[in-house]
This record gives sequence, C-alpha cells and structure tokens, in this order.
Amino acid sequence: MPFSWQFSSVALFSLIAPIAAQTWTSCNPLNQTDCPTDIALGMSHEFNFTQTSAGSTWNTTAGTILYNDDGAEFTINNRGDAPTMQSKFYIFFGEVEVWLKAATGQGVVSSIVLESDDLDEVDWEFTGTNTTHGETNYYGKGNTTAAATRAFWHPVESPQTLFHNYTTRWTADRIEWFIDGTSVRALEYADANGGASFPQTPMNVRLGIWAAGDKDNNNYTIAWAGGETDYTKGPYTMYVQRARVTDFSSGKEYKYGDQTGTWKSIDVVQGNSTVAETLSRPPPKTVAQRWAGLSTGAKIAIYTAIGAVVLALIGVSTICCISQRKAGRRERALADANWEKDHAEVMAYRARYRGQRDDF
Repeated sequence: MPFSWQFSSVALFSLIAPIAAQTWTSCNPLNQTDCPTDIALGMSHEFNFTQTSAGSTWNTTAGTILYNDDGAEFTINNRGDAPTMQSKFYIFFGEVEVWLKAATGQGVVSSIVLESDDLDEVDWEFTGTNTTHGETNYYGKGNTTAAATRAFWHPVESPQTLFHNYTTRWTADRIEWFIDGTSVRALEYADANGGASFPQTPMNVRLGIWAAGDKDNNNYTIAWAGGETDYTKGPYTMYVQRARVTDFSSGKEYKYGDQTGTWKSIDVVQGNSTVAETLSRPPPKTVAQRWAGLSTGAKIAIYTAIGAVVLALIGVSTICCISQRKAGRRERALADANWEKDHAEVMAYRARYRGQRDDF
C-alpha cells in the first residue's frame, strides 16, 4: 500500500472543516420517525458528464453546474458560490468511482462525499494549493470526536491539472480508498471506535466545491484549507468527467427499521428501483436505427409511397409548366397585338403630320 500520512497539526484543523461543506441532512431518522425512505440505485451505472448533464438522477443543490467536453464544471466565481450536485439515489454498501480534476485556489476545496441521512460520511477532499496530496476522512453519525486521527493525506500527481480516478469501496466490514486503481487506505469496522463510528447506513453521492478559506470561517478551517481565499484571483473550477456508482444491494428503497443507526437495522424494500428503471430505459433511437429496424415489406411500402409522391410532384410540375407556357403565349400575342396597334397609330399620326406640312 502506498505511503499515507497525517498532518499532526493540519489534521487537527479538519475537526470542523468537513462540517461546513456538503455534509447536511434534511431529515435525520435517528431523531425523527417520519423521514422518507431512501430511493435505491440497485444497480451499477456510469454517468458520463462529458456527454450529458446529470439529468433526472441528480439534483443541483447549490449554485450552477455547466457541462462541456471536460465534464461537469463546478466554478467559484464570487464569494458565496459553492456549486454542488447530489444523487437522488442511495447505495447500501457499494463502490463509487469519480474521475475528477481538483480546482486551484488558496482555500478552495474540491470534494467527493458519501453522506447518509443520519450523517455517516466518507470523504475525498483536495485543497487548491496542495499540488501533491489529497485527503480521505470518515465520520459516523456526525461525530467529530478524535477527527484528527481520521484525516489521512495521500500522494497524488498534480491533482489540479490531471484527472484521476478516486474510488471508494464500502462494505459492512471495511472501507477502502483507491487512487487510479491502487489502494491507498483501508479502514476495518472494528477500527472505527469499535464500529460505533463506522459509516454503515445508506448513502447518497455528493460532488462539489467550496471556499473553506472564506474570511468568515474559523481560523482552523482556513488554515486546513491552505489560507484565506482571494476571490479576485478566480474563477476556481473543479471538473468531473465521469462517475461510476455501484450499489451492492438491490431493491426499490432503503428504510430505517429503528433508530439504532446500524446496518442491520436497515430494511431493503423489494421491488424495482425507479432510478434503475430510468437508467435502464434505452435512449431514443436515431433515424438510422429506426430505419434499420423496419421490415423489408415496410421499407418497400415507404419506397413506393415516396415514389408516388415524387411522380405526383413531377405531374404537378409538368402541368404548371404547360399552363405557364400557354399563359406566356397568350401574353406574348396580346403584347404583339398592342404593339401593332400602337405602331399603326404612330404611322397614321406621322402621315397626317406630313400632309399638314405640305399644305403650307
């Protein structure tokens, strides 16, 4: 396993930094009994953001996200910007791969977050001025106690200029982090406070960028992020090319059976996932594909119909041409008659004029 390490002082700053970013819940099932069930992914799917937007399976929860040949574009243009997208689906153990290029900028943090309704959390985070390392971290039920022992930094080549595959593999027994297919860290269930701090409830996926170095944040957060953010030197942009998400469970929904927050308390509601149905639906066929799918008889019928239309158009065009030619001849004859009449009148006038002149 490649060398991973902790900053003794900087890791201390991460006590509060992650809480200020994409980590929140709209309804905590450990505190409420009326929280909605979690829609399951129930399959494996790759989202290619260079070809399409997040569509119907992701929400933009903050800011504006653009899409181009580099993928989804998360940009801080001004103070207060923190563009973030969140999956509408959840996984109950699984694997998340994200091809990401982190943003530059002092105090700017690019992040990949797996987050549950009861604040279990697994992170990747990259600060804009650390050009050699990225951080992994985890939390159980929002508990930040001893967070300094959880933040590990891992060598990675030029994270702000190169795309890398950052992968999180999550099971009931173990979490493992990978960079470009190479394992950089592993966490066993028992090593997370005897399992009490081990993330183990259904999680969605959140991708985003935020200014941890904003002057209104506390000194620890600003120092952890590399210093105070200077917005005049922006914009600062994070890119995500692709995300491949695999749900190790299958079913329609995930439901909290009680308020213990353990993985054994989660009920897997059987049925077809609405998200899986949406993602499995074939894309609209192109004209060429629709044509190729027609039977020979249907193609002959279409050819015959097209031929009939072409012949009808030719017939109409011919009739119009003949009619126009006839009309043209009538117009020419009328014009010739008018010319002859005018010419005769001119000649008669000239004759009378000469006769009058001879009388004088």
